[in-house]
Amino acid sequence: MEPDRGYWMRIVLIVFLPFASGYFLSYLYRALPSLIGDRVRNDLALDADVLGLVGAAYFLAFGLAQLPLGMMLDRYGPRRCLAVLMLIAATGAVVFGLGQNAETLIVGRAMIGLGCAGGLMGSLKAITLWFPQSRWPLVNGCLLGLGGLGALTATTPVEFLLGDMGVGWQELFFYIAAATVASAMLILFVVPEKPGSAAAVPFGELLGSLRLVYGSRYFWRIAPIAILTMSTGMAIHTQWAGLWLKDVAGFDQGGVAVYLQTLSLALTIGFVAGGVVADVLTRRGVPLGVVMGCGVLGLLFAQGSIAMEVAPHAHWPWILLGLSSNISALAFPLLCGRFDLKLAGRVNTALNVFVFIGVFATASGIGWVIDQFPRTDLGGYASEGYQVGLLAIIAAEVLAFIWFMAPERGKQDRGTAT
Repeated sequence: MEPDRGYWMRIVLIVFLPFASGYFLSYLYRALPSLIGDRVRNDLALDADVLGLVGAAYFLAFGLAQLPLGMMLDRYGPRRCLAVLMLIAATGAVVFGLGQNAETLIVGRAMIGLGCAGGLMGSLKAITLWFPQSRWPLVNGCLLGLGGLGALTATTPVEFLLGDMGVGWQELFFYIAAATVASAMLILFVVPEKPGSAAAVPFGELLGSLRLVYGSRYFWRIAPIAILTMSTGMAIHTQWAGLWLKDVAGFDQGGVAVYLQTLSLALTIGFVAGGVVADVLTRRGVPLGVVMGCGVLGLLFAQGSIAMEVAPHAHWPWILLGLSSNISALAFPLLCGRFDLKLAGRVNTALNVFVFIGVFATASGIGWVIDQFPRTDLGGYASEGYQVGLLAIIAAEVLAFIWFMAPERGKQDRGTAT
């Protein structure tokens, strides 16, 4: 007998919303540096390479946590894992708020990244436990939409607090730390324990599956373009977009917040639209790899337009960037289609590790390049530094795109599915 509507309303309230609150906060944490970067730069007199490391520390800790996180979620279940991780994120937010030097900020930001590492994967695990498979796409889409709301919150709403309400950026992190503790308590004390949610995965089995994935030629055909494009999109959105808008386009903080809101709104729409477009086109016979390749072309055009300052005061490059930034997430179903379905989670995690390490490398690398150029008379970073840094990454993306779109040669990897 199918559960009634009242049952599903209860599951939404006591399972979905507590986990979604954690994912909302993880995306808020991720997007904040782009808005507050100029304030942190001015208050602590940080060079671009140091500021890049501060922002990128989140992604390094986030990425390194992915593989052990998968084992922990399977062994202990998402409820206990995410409650502990959210408390780590709250502690990191306090450390960041107390930071008066780059070292403290890097430690705080890394702790936040570690704590937020399970925001999406843990929530997806909970959804598979509590909701029927036929409802997974709908519930997953709602979850991703709430993550997009976290990114939107890190624009004009936060700027209102910082500007009109006079809240300092350090004080802001104390408030978010309190919200993070509340989210952890909701997950721990409101979400019931699902019977059968914990099952140990032998370590030898995990290593064997990783050897299969990382030994696949098909994986390394797709991974470079997916890693470069997704990591560059996140690095721009969460670290350098706000500073570019201030240093290159010349906007004040209010203008920066408006453009970041445009970018975040487009990003949120792109979460859903990319999957819908891919579903429609593949049903009509268009290969998923071709859909992804066309989307990557749009992303490269958006990045190139920003790098070359084609229209520095226009909204359309940021809208296109937001809409296309997540198109390479189609790499996940592309890869999962080549392997046994029981490996799907580990295939996703195997790629996700490199994506977030790539964000660390990209965000800090752009900062290093920018720091090779002298500062402007107003104390900002030189536009030439942004241009050289972005164009270098675009060149690498183009090479990866050619590698991805080249005809596949040779036999299918052993152990992969048709």
